[in-house]
Amino acid sequence: MGRRTRAIWLVLFFVTGGSTFVSGCSTAPLSIEEERELGADVERAARKEFDFVHDEVIVGYVAALGNDLLRVMGPQPFEYDFYVIRDDELNAFAMPGGSIYVHTGLIAKARNVAELIGVMGHEIGHVYHRHVAQNYRRQRNTGIAHQVGVLAAGILGGGAAAQAVNLLGGVGAMAYLNQFGRDAEREADAFAVRTVPRAGYDPSGITSFFQTLIEEYGDRGSSFLSSHPATNERIENTRALIRAQNLPPGLREDDDGRLEIVQHRIKLLGGKTKR
Repeated sequence: MGRRTRAIWLVLFFVTGGSTFVSGCSTAPLSIEEERELGADVERAARKEFDFVHDEVIVGYVAALGNDLLRVMGPQPFEYDFYVIRDDELNAFAMPGGSIYVHTGLIAKARNVAELIGVMGHEIGHVYHRHVAQNYRRQRNTGIAHQVGVLAAGILGGGAAAQAVNLLGGVGAMAYLNQFGRDAEREADAFAVRTVPRAGYDPSGITSFFQTLIEEYGDRGSSFLSSHPATNERIENTRALIRAQNLPPGLREDDDGRLEIVQHRIKLLGGKTKR
């Protein structure tokens, strides 16, 4: 999740009141039901903050790819939803309870469907492994959570935002800490490497899109990679996981031009992205 997305998270928690996160003082992670409730709250708030794409072809295409992955995952505690945000940034992210958001910029830059579904598999992996709930527990166990929230808001939104977080305490801290460490990133990468080929797609798209992002934005990568550190070591680790699998022949990289149709429709959307 990038710097701008973390700022939006901050706004979303302000809108929802962060009720799930500030109720009680338990150090336990969120329950499944609590994560579902938080996800529903955040999704409603996101409707006011993001510029959603409503084109049925574009949204349907992304949802179909997501459902290809879900079909091979077995029963899940969450009902996943897939959204497309009109934004040129090469980014995608997951929210609690199964909401996956993909930027139009990322879709437009994907060279093939294997790259796009590889990124989506990574984000689903964060939900599957409940990394948001784990971050919640870490936030509750962090003695400086409140100060981190004030610092984050000051960086992202200036003095007024810092004052708002100062009033909301740990809510802002959780928003800032909602970025995943290296272990979580490796876990999400490994999940994608396992799941993408089971859905019939070539997992090499996972690493090739990381390379695309590095070529596009430089060594530190895009906002997607700023909290998803796609170093050469991480890319090589993912390639090793792919080589270790006994992959079947005929895994798909392309989808008979459907991605290109969607990319053309995104181009036709035109206009400025919401900031």
